[in-house]
Amino acid sequence: GGAVADFVPPSAAARREAIGSLSGVDASLRRSFTPGAEFLPKKAPRASDWLGAHREAGQTYGQYLRSGYRRVQGARRVLYILPLGEFAAGTAPSIEVLREYAAACYSPLEVRVLPAIAAGKVPAGSRAHGPAGKQWKTDDLINWLPRKLPGDAYAMLAVTMTDLYPNEKWNFVFGVASLRERVGVFSFARYHPGFFGEKAGPGTGALVLRRAAKVLSHEMGHMFGMHHCIYFECNMNGSNHLAESDSRPLHLCPVCLRKLHHAVGFDVAARYEKLLAFCRDAGFADEVEWLEDRLVHVREQAQPATGGS
Repeated sequence: GGAVADFVPPSAAARREAIGSLSGVDASLRRSFTPGAEFLPKKAPRASDWLGAHREAGQTYGQYLRSGYRRVQGARRVLYILPLGEFAAGTAPSIEVLREYAAACYSPLEVRVLPAIAAGKVPAGSRAHGPAGKQWKTDDLINWLPRKLPGDAYAMLAVTMTDLYPNEKWNFVFGVASLRERVGVFSFARYHPGFFGEKAGPGTGALVLRRAAKVLSHEMGHMFGMHHCIYFECNMNGSNHLAESDSRPLHLCPVCLRKLHHAVGFDVAARYEKLLAFCRDAGFADEVEWLEDRLVHVREQAQPATGGS
């Protein structure tokens, strides 16, 4: 792909500029948005990766502020998850556990699960396609979902175990979202190894949950007006295939964390604490370690100036 040569990972100076000026920001927030070594710079993509195939300019914090995104205020304060079709125990992630994850991510906003809609009641075109069997057409879902949006919703994400496709040219799509309509839909169908005829093992449940949690927070990030991240290895990086999604972290980089903080308003350390408790329960050992390190950094007390050293 010719596009690979086009994407040059941003320099440290460009990453700092994307975070924006931190002068006048209180000390704890300044620490929260200052990248330590635990934030990895975005690495150069391979041809098959998202940035190898898609030209993206990125979105700095300043551009985000000027983009006309909707800050959470007034009555629309609830994030909704709408299950479509069956979620078989054993292959599907637990919707309640995903709700708990989203509640930790977006606290103090409330996250609620709506009653599931049976597959037969979902008004979407479909086709039979490869290993997926049945696929639903995403355009039909995105046109229908706004009518299901509760009055107090900031946004609503529909989730399904049915595979999705946007149009005849595509094999499949993991999910799509409409920021303007505040709705999105994504599928967990391909997150279980059984989809590809592989055997489940002892770690499969945790793997499926992690993949689902990652896509849920990524798509919800788009609902807050965040574009794909090109600055750091980040939950908001675009993803072209499962191996690329798996390599993407669960956490947000300083640029995207600052955007979300501006949209939602939260205590950064308290948010990390909630995510840490979730990741401990879920057995996400690497994220536990990352969050523990990051919390130490965010909490550091400013050292009193002393002479002599």
